[in-house]
Amino acid sequence: MKLYLAHPLSGGSFESAVSYYEDIRDHLTWRGYKLLCPMVGESYLRPEMKIKPHGYIDKPIAANHAIVERDRWMIGQSEIVLVDLLHAERVSIGCMFELAWASEIRKHTIVIMEKENIHRHAFVIDSADIVFETLDEALDYLENLSDGTLRDHSSDRNPGGESR
Repeated sequence: MKLYLAHPLSGGSFESAVSYYEDIRDHLTWRGYKLLCPMVGESYLRPEMKIKPHGYIDKPIAANHAIVERDRWMIGQSEIVLVDLLHAERVSIGCMFELAWASEIRKHTIVIMEKENIHRHAFVIDSADIVFETLDEALDYLENLSDGTLRDHSSDRNPGGESR
């Protein structure tokens, strides 16, 4: 099963982004998930001190349009879109687009964010099929989903009483 993983990247280092995606990949690939993420083919970012929120003119695969279309295409290829917004210090415009695209084409959308997260907004909550407050809860859900032993997570759905 293909899973697209969105996570705020702008302002972070290449190493921290790669480390994050490798940790999640290691946790989910043994459960049969194939991870798709925005860091595919992004090794040219290694020397950057911080990842920019826009494209790199001198790199054809990293032009603004190339980045947007590649990520939108990967979301279309996936069955599940997981948007991890934990510990975000500023709004991630990229993650908001990824969530909106996924919701629009009816992908199974899972958002992870704390109760006081900067992204807690009606559009985000309602675009998510499920909202978890911890990464462990989301990973537990995905593990159970992959092996068909899904437990009842209804108390975790859209905290605050919102439901779909």
